[in-house]
Amino acid sequence: MPGLVSQSTFTCTRCLRATRPLNGVSILHKNAPRRFSPALPLRREDSSSNVATDSEDQASIEAQILKQCSKNASESKAVEEEQGAMSRRLFEATEDAILEGGRAGRKAVEEAGFSEQLKAILLERVEASNFRTENASALTEASLPLNIGRGSRDIATAQAWTGHEATEDTVLRMLDDARKPLNPGLRGSGKIPSPIVDLRLKKQAKQRPGQRLANARDTTSIYAISKDSQMSEEEREEMRRELKERFTPGARAMPNSIRGLAALANERIEDAIARGQFKNIPRGKAIERDSRADNPFIDTTEYIMNKMIQRQDIVPPWIEKQQELVKTAHAFRARLRNDWKRHAARTIASRGGTLQEQMSTAALYAQSEAVHNPKKRAIEQISVPTNLTDDTVMAKIVQEAPSSMSHGDPTVQISVETKEDETGIAKAAPLQADRQSPAEPTSLPPPFRIPSWEEAEQSYLKLAIADLNSKTRSYNLMAPGLAKKPYFSLERELKSCYADVAPQLAAAIRERATRPARELVEKIGHRPGGIMERVGSNDVPVHDSKRPLYGFKEFWNDLFGEKQA
Repeated sequence: MPGLVSQSTFTCTRCLRATRPLNGVSILHKNAPRRFSPALPLRREDSSSNVATDSEDQASIEAQILKQCSKNASESKAVEEEQGAMSRRLFEATEDAILEGGRAGRKAVEEAGFSEQLKAILLERVEASNFRTENASALTEASLPLNIGRGSRDIATAQAWTGHEATEDTVLRMLDDARKPLNPGLRGSGKIPSPIVDLRLKKQAKQRPGQRLANARDTTSIYAISKDSQMSEEEREEMRRELKERFTPGARAMPNSIRGLAALANERIEDAIARGQFKNIPRGKAIERDSRADNPFIDTTEYIMNKMIQRQDIVPPWIEKQQELVKTAHAFRARLRNDWKRHAARTIASRGGTLQEQMSTAALYAQSEAVHNPKKRAIEQISVPTNLTDDTVMAKIVQEAPSSMSHGDPTVQISVETKEDETGIAKAAPLQADRQSPAEPTSLPPPFRIPSWEEAEQSYLKLAIADLNSKTRSYNLMAPGLAKKPYFSLERELKSCYADVAPQLAAAIRERATRPARELVEKIGHRPGGIMERVGSNDVPVHDSKRPLYGFKEFWNDLFGEKQA
């Protein structure tokens, strides 16, 4: 039979354009794309029926849209005819206030007293505008025709430009710009090449005797261990698992790239973490950090210099000078107290009387000393101002004894003598004694003093005090302000010596009287025996030896014999 030709109506573009209503297209879709007939001249009957159905549905939808648009247009024209220019202007201002003002704009519209119909129209427009704004991409995609490509569709549905580039777009642009694209001629095809499989039989590599011997030894040892009767079933199962992992195909295949090695290392590390091998790992020694390194109140240069000095075991010069000064002052005070205690004990003991009378006399002198010259604490801890270190500074502490029992604690008057004049400083606070001084009875003697001893020791004491003051001056010139020391005074040192030694006089007298007398000359008495026995020692050590005796003959040979080379 000759070929059958399916007869179907064909509508060209000109006829389709002529059949459409002019007003409807101009009102709804001013920028609508051109629509061609989707039906071909030669199509089957079923396709023609489907096309007819689609065209009928589309025609009905367009008719409904045109009807709704004409209705809205008529309503809007009626409203415009009723309102004047001022009303339309106020209506537009109100609409702008609602759209752009937010809650404040809506509240202002509600308080203005508009009619309910106008409020409903305005709110409806606001909601419609918000809906279109929130779902702009979805509405745009729904209104696109089906014949638009993927690229055009993505561009139409993309987010509108807001003036700022999104983070995702920035990262993508940076990744694209990181590598210069290849020229079109150098670009390869997008097809993944299939691996070439060589099905030819290959000759196995010949093993060396050493490799064969090593493999045979490993196989023998594994077989012997697996057949060991002392192994439990769990140990055998674990060995089978290890052998299975070892001889699994591809188990020993090593990657040929850095990424493959990194992936293999990460896999093994994760397996070890899962097995718990990274738990309770002994930590290293903690880093010792000095908290003063970040202290904003410490100068960085000073901190670094101090660290260098500590690391190299170096002390500042004023520290060495301080040690020398303290050592010299300690030696001077120890000698002064020792000499005064020995001389005072001899003087009291030379007056005669029993030991108890001498000790009671020393105790009375100690009580009198505690009343008139009590011991004070930290007499030296007086900081010297920096501006006075250039002059010869002498600090005197004068103790004023209370005139009667009603007086309270003694006050201390401090005076500073300079080269120009003598300036008196305000009275200091009362110094606390080591123990409360007892009340002064009428029977207490004056404090024990020996003017002759002071005159005899005056030259030595003045020289020692001058040496201490010179060392103190050199120390104060190098030391910082808070570490400076006061100068020494002979009167203050003597009073401190008397106050420290007075309680020790009774014990010194008792020790002097009770210790055994020391024999200055050895006395040789009568001993039995002759002269040789008296001269010789009583105990004579005797040394016995088995070596040959050394006599006169051996001495003669050594003296005049031939010298052996």
